[in-house]
Amino acid sequence: MLIRVFVSVIILAGVSAASADPLPSWNETDAKERIIEFVTGVTDVGSDTYVTPADRVAVFDNDGTLWAEQPFYFQALYAFDRIARMGDAEPSILTSDTLKAAAAGDMQGALAQGEEGLLEIVTVSHSGLSVDAFQEDVRDWLERARHPTTDMPYDEMVYQPMLELLSYLRDQDFKTFIVSGGGVHFMRAFAEEAYNIPPEHVIGSQLESSYQVLEGVPTVVKEPGIAFIDDKAGKPVGIDAKIGKRPIFVGGNSDGDFAMLEWSTAGDGPRFGLIVHHTDADREFAYDRDGPVGKLAQGLDEGPDRGWLIVDMKEDWSQIWP
Repeated sequence: MLIRVFVSVIILAGVSAASADPLPSWNETDAKERIIEFVTGVTDVGSDTYVTPADRVAVFDNDGTLWAEQPFYFQALYAFDRIARMGDAEPSILTSDTLKAAAAGDMQGALAQGEEGLLEIVTVSHSGLSVDAFQEDVRDWLERARHPTTDMPYDEMVYQPMLELLSYLRDQDFKTFIVSGGGVHFMRAFAEEAYNIPPEHVIGSQLESSYQVLEGVPTVVKEPGIAFIDDKAGKPVGIDAKIGKRPIFVGGNSDGDFAMLEWSTAGDGPRFGLIVHHTDADREFAYDRDGPVGKLAQGLDEGPDRGWLIVDMKEDWSQIWP
């Protein structure tokens, strides 16, 4: 009798696990149905669309796809904070109007020079440290900094539906990667804790770096100068260099992800492209074609005809934050 009860419990537990909703924060819309249909098709050995686990690679942009990006990229806000601290300690480092504006928290002034100014801010704020010291500084900032409108810690402004999607894919033997324009060392400081994505699965932009022995300690040091920008056409290049194969599942949110989506979904066999469309001004932010952050125009215009899923945050997600 005891054995029979034990077996019954195991069977019921198995049925419960099999019938559990893998995406509970996704509404019962076409978006959820399409995701589950695709994953089921590529993991069913009896399906014509079956893909072996070795080729189940999924990549995701970070800013605006896995966590928020308004009013500006969180890494840039960290850079402004670090410039201010550096300026307090040594005012002579503020050698340009761009750096002075960043130190004063003047975002409009700091970005007046566009991409060139942003690169100057990132280069000054992110170099001259060992990788270990830089990542420790990032973690310290994430502990104390708060978003200007939500008052939430930045690393809590991750999207619950996307966390569920990452977990669902991994449960189905997908390998999940971040492929983002953000700095690789910045993202590696929190990606494992936030997304359960290990450092070796994070691909991002990089400054120059050097190997040095400092006070007897072998060290990798972040240097001034850009080594690689993992954005737009750089994303397929980064994926090819670091992963070595086209992903079969790819998620982004802006036209900076277009090349990654285009290249990934052009491969043979089943492919899935996903674009997160920010449509919820009440629970998060609403934006697409205008503005300096997360511009989405080409993806909206061409994505549906290419078979990509446009996720409407307002309609498709029942919950935004964890």
